[in-house]
Amino acid sequence: MSTDKQIDIDEIVKALAHPVRRDILAWLKSPESYFAGQDHPLELGVCAGQIDQRTGLSQSSVSAHLRTLQQAGLVTSKKVGQWHFFKRNEQCIQAFLDQLSKQL
Repeated sequence: MSTDKQIDIDEIVKALAHPVRRDILAWLKSPESYFAGQDHPLELGVCAGQIDQRTGLSQSSVSAHLRTLQQAGLVTSKKVGQWHFFKRNEQCIQAFLDQLSKQL
């Protein structure tokens, strides 16, 4: 989500409707607590493989969850070599919370 785009509150609510996606966001909030054993620096984000292991789900299921979170703007990804790293998009999350607070 860029700063000049309006967030899609409905898409975000749909993304948050699944407990695994909420878990992923919670883990990414404190990656040092959940992914301390990652070989790569956490500043890059959390490697998709680490998220796969933590969920206990298949790689394809986790990829679908991460794609949903990314399409909603809740996470960003960065590819480094063969690895994909994910981080929370704090700007989008805060904009969502602010908009939700105004609407409700």
